[in-house]
Amino acid sequence: MPISPSSSAQAAREVVAHRLRDLRKGAGLSVTELAGRCDWHHSKTSRIENARTAPTATDIRLWCRATDAADQADGIIAQSLHAESMYTEWRTQVRSGLKALQGSEPRLFQDTQLFRVYSSSLVPGLLQTEGYAAGVLGISARFRDVPVDDSAEAARARVERSRIIHEPGHRLVAVIEEAALRHQVCDADAMAAQLGYLLTAGALPQVSLGIVPMATAGREQWPRETFHVYDDRLISVELVSARVRITQPSEVALYLKAFEQLRSMAVYGADARALILRAIEVLH
Repeated sequence: MPISPSSSAQAAREVVAHRLRDLRKGAGLSVTELAGRCDWHHSKTSRIENARTAPTATDIRLWCRATDAADQADGIIAQSLHAESMYTEWRTQVRSGLKALQGSEPRLFQDTQLFRVYSSSLVPGLLQTEGYAAGVLGISARFRDVPVDDSAEAARARVERSRIIHEPGHRLVAVIEEAALRHQVCDADAMAAQLGYLLTAGALPQVSLGIVPMATAGREQWPRETFHVYDDRLISVELVSARVRITQPSEVALYLKAFEQLRSMAVYGADARALILRAIEVLH
């Protein structure tokens, strides 16, 4: 089963912290002595070594210089930047509004040939209609106290971004829990339009839409956190507080294994359409 993505990001930070601690110990310096050479308080040294504070590039260069390891600075800086890029709090991503967030990684979408998405709670963004997306993003804007609620504009941008799956060379495999069809995150008309679109999108040759029935017995995986797979190189996991990016091959492989198990429990074609139609009937 996938390990906690936030734990994965913390583990990457700890690797950097341990490297710096080993440099200090290898140089025969105490925490206080290292702090003196770097001209900061000894408590900062402890916070960095215990992965409670992420070191800046300047911190790392001073540390390496103080331990006669200046030649290792660039490598540790790169490692630290990677660790911090794994875990990005939503509050730092929505400062410029939700619309800007929709187009923040155009190259990632253009370069990805196979999108795989698992969602236990929502229709995936690549399959969202504008009305449904506006409902989802409106909830997000209110929850995160976004200074300017641009959820309507963001919804249009999200739908525009989803056109990528209609371009040659791109495919989408989506697996969602049946419960995602029932969560009314927008008004009944918008919800009906979203479910109706799933009937159309699920029939597209470049789209595979699987739905895991709520009544599935003998599950190999319980409902997991939402995660996106970009080819076989990147996993993006959505948490309440942050988005976590995973590129470590062993962890990517673990998510791919979970995805395949979830996919094997899903129903497709006529059976999937029956679940969608049942959800539409409940709206009326």
